Amino acid sequence: MKQYIAIALLICCTSLIKSQNIEAFLIPQPKTLEIKNGQLNQQLNTQLPTEELYQFLKSLCAFDYVGQITHFTSPYAQHSISFLLDDSINTNDAYTLDIDSASISIKAKNLAGLYYGKQTLQQLISYSETTQQNIPALHISDAPDFERRGYMLDISRNKVPTMESIFKLIDLLASLKINEFQLYTEHTFAYKNHKTVWEGCSPITPEEIQIIDLYCKSKHIDLVPNQNSFGHMENWLRHDEYLHLAECPEDCKTIWGMRKRTSLNPLDPKSLELMEELYAELLPNFNSKYLNIGCDETVELGCGETKEICKEKGKGTIYLEYLKKLNSAANKNGVESQFWGDIVLNHPELIKDIPTNMTAVIWGYEAEYPFETNLPKFKDAGLDFYVCPGTSTWRSLIGRNKNAFENQRRAAFYGKANGAKGYLNTTWGDYGHWQPLSVVYPSIMTGAAYSWNSDADPKINLENQLNTYVFKDKTGNTAKAVLKLGNAYLKAEIPSGNANAFHLMLRRYAWTMNGQYQTKHLKAKNLDKANKEIDDALLILHEASPSSDSLIVIDELKHAADMAKHGIMLGKARLAAPKKSTENISRAELEELINDINIIIENHQKLWLLRNRDGGLQESLGNLNDLKEYYQEALNKK
Repeated sequence: MKQYIAIALLICCTSLIKSQNIEAFLIPQPKTLEIKNGQLNQQLNTQLPTEELYQFLKSLCAFDYVGQITHFTSPYAQHSISFLLDDSINTNDAYTLDIDSASISIKAKNLAGLYYGKQTLQQLISYSETTQQNIPALHISDAPDFERRGYMLDISRNKVPTMESIFKLIDLLASLKINEFQLYTEHTFAYKNHKTVWEGCSPITPEEIQIIDLYCKSKHIDLVPNQNSFGHMENWLRHDEYLHLAECPEDCKTIWGMRKRTSLNPLDPKSLELMEELYAELLPNFNSKYLNIGCDETVELGCGETKEICKEKGKGTIYLEYLKKLNSAANKNGVESQFWGDIVLNHPELIKDIPTNMTAVIWGYEAEYPFETNLPKFKDAGLDFYVCPGTSTWRSLIGRNKNAFENQRRAAFYGKANGAKGYLNTTWGDYGHWQPLSVVYPSIMTGAAYSWNSDADPKINLENQLNTYVFKDKTGNTAKAVLKLGNAYLKAEIPSGNANAFHLMLRRYAWTMNGQYQTKHLKAKNLDKANKEIDDALLILHEASPSSDSLIVIDELKHAADMAKHGIMLGKARLAAPKKSTENISRAELEELINDINIIIENHQKLWLLRNRDGGLQESLGNLNDLKEYYQEALNKK
């Protein structure tokens, strides 16, 4: 009986594979796909793919080959293969791909377009190899919606990837037709005169940047330098030798509460001198003509050293004056500057005064962010601008996929409608960069897909594409588990925000639950639902068989799920405790929490080092150790 069941399952799985259509393998979705009569090798009356031909095509796709091969002979037929530049194609990065029974032709205006056509051809080969169906005769005409299609990774919140990890990420981005990559930097570049700032943080060195830059260039990706230059300078200002540059050397009352040592004083000439020095050292290591100077979230501005002058001239005016000085410093080094657009949106009357050689990057990370309202303000001022959504993986542990996908879709829709030059998808590492790369893959792929084709829905085939191109899992279970984990946060049923319930519990363990707009809505029954969703995902993961980084992926996902489940355990214990306080949790529950957090801390350290440098690990672990110590202190009082 078992034998018959196995045969039936095999037939079922085989039918499922064969039923998959070509679109399920194409990411980003091409603008035009026309399936014609016939198929590659049809004249031979065979249904078998030509393995020798495919291997040869893969080798051609691996580099910038341009030309025509008219007589490549496989065991089945002769083929005409051509990758040609064509001036009649109007748009950079656009391409056409034509396949019939014995020929393959890719044409494009530039080498990047040929490269993207080859990426699509490789996906067609994956379709054929997976389904054991020949590639049909077809015509594809394709072009991107955004000239600049980027991805930005935060390497300043503890986690600096190894070179191997960076190269693998670049390979993935290139396969998704991404052409801009940024490594968000505050203090993790090894500036020669500022060892105090980066010592112990495993920074990227100038030599490493040059290697990364060349590798990106080989994949038609522009590596754009990124150095925050105004706000988010806490990793500099925490050191006393830089304290004189701070807007708030001591606590200031800001819109985010009492804060200090995060923003530069823009009126101190030495602040500009520091950035001029950094630019002069940083920029020669890159080939890009752009520099992202940051300048976001300058919440201390006007609250400390510049308080009186900001009252007199206006906070927006002081901000813009410094922004212009940074832009001039960038221009002196032969580059144009990008800057985050959040602060100037508080002073929309000043947008018209921004130099037209600057590019505003308009970020908003919630599904409802009003791109439709904010983008026209930059368009009407004649400025280049990007839309900037995010992967919604930070402060989440296992993701917030529904929010990410909608945020990315709206950014693409309104970005295209308003003529945005670029689309920059971002991954941040707030509070310890706890989320592993494995939970970020889905929203990396959807962001890339929307940046190329804003009208297509990448969610439809995302599971298959994750399993095919990222996890290489023939069971299909790795992607199924990842996507299920990424929406488990919805079961908690709390208001949306820049964190999910699981991370909120691990982050806000010492703070009131009733005083925060999200945690005050937590209910034990909903946490139970979220816990079951995570457990169901882990059952699926148990049946997974990824072949790409298999042990890393499985272990990362289990660890992330364990952290989320710890947040649920803590949340339920607090809901049952007097005043919902961690200090009032019962002795037995505190002991259980301590045992669980010990395992998490051990695994966090082990898994971190598989993809990332050791600098920053202790700070990331420190947040977990602080939670453990809080438990222990509460237990000691029992």
